Amino acid sequence: MTGKIFVYRYGHRPARDKRITTHVALTARAFGAEGILIDSPDKTIEEGVKKVTSNFGGQFSIETGISLERFLSKGNKFIHLTMYGVPLSENEERIRKLVEEHDPVYIFVGAEKVPGVVYSKSSINISVTNQPISEVSALALLMDRIFQGKELAEKRIGSTRVIPNERGKTIEFVPDKPKCLEMLKNHGASSELIEHSLAVEFIADRICNSVECDYDIVVASALLHDIGRTVDNSIRHSVEGKKILQRERVSKKIQDAVLKHIGGGLTPEEVKNLGLPEEDMMPSTVEEKIVCTADNLIKGNQRISIRDQIERYKRKGLGDAAKRIENMYEEICNMAGFDIDGISLWNDEKKGSL
Repeated sequence: MTGKIFVYRYGHRPARDKRITTHVALTARAFGAEGILIDSPDKTIEEGVKKVTSNFGGQFSIETGISLERFLSKGNKFIHLTMYGVPLSENEERIRKLVEEHDPVYIFVGAEKVPGVVYSKSSINISVTNQPISEVSALALLMDRIFQGKELAEKRIGSTRVIPNERGKTIEFVPDKPKCLEMLKNHGASSELIEHSLAVEFIADRICNSVECDYDIVVASALLHDIGRTVDNSIRHSVEGKKILQRERVSKKIQDAVLKHIGGGLTPEEVKNLGLPEEDMMPSTVEEKIVCTADNLIKGNQRISIRDQIERYKRKGLGDAAKRIENMYEEICNMAGFDIDGISLWNDEKKGSL
């Protein structure tokens, strides 16, 4: 499939059709369209659909106030979805060929009586069924036939993630960089703490460029790894950080990365000896290890070498922890395919906005 599909919504009445037109837009987005045009101006729908796209990920455009005259004047190729058209079941190949040969192709979805000019100017008038049917259902079926189910396999990653669950509901919140900085400020983080968090995030970001991982989880974890220091500046700050993120309903993956970022991780015996809650505090996922390693390359807001960090731990009598830091560092270097100790802080780029 080479062409892109957009939807044109005709006959939208803002006072009556907000819900159904919003569903047309969300169906278009979910089933693979690049965006939607709506004939009547409606900022409420624009803002709502943009918020969904921001929260759930992907790229999807929306523009309202595009009159029928303006739409037709562009000479757009479009498929008119109507119960009076020829059967979809007999014209699937014809429709797919149209999409392959033209970019973009629009699907015209009417909300009220459609002028005759639409029937004459469309590339094809297509019916899912010659019976009355919801335009939302008809659009979903048409797009699914065009993309042959491939659209349902598309992965979109946003700040809100629905985790498939046979029983109940599981939702993860993965805050983006601006939201993470906002959370730090709201919890009273000092400018020094924010600068440190940005430095760790900078290094982690560069590691992610060469390591297969969940980038958004790494960025959020790196920025929030020391949020617990707003409550307790001791080694307990990782535990307090997890508690804060639990209250903020942040993804458990981020909570765990924050909990486990101390040094090279803490063994169960060390956790017990330090009087910490009996939780697993050893990094195990690649995301947790990246955050942990990036933090070990930053002291305050300054870049330090991994050797300096290892020696610091040895001087404190923490030889086992120093060895774990070294092993984790070497593991991340092997994943990245280069010595990450060569990453320069900021690389002369402007630091993130505080």
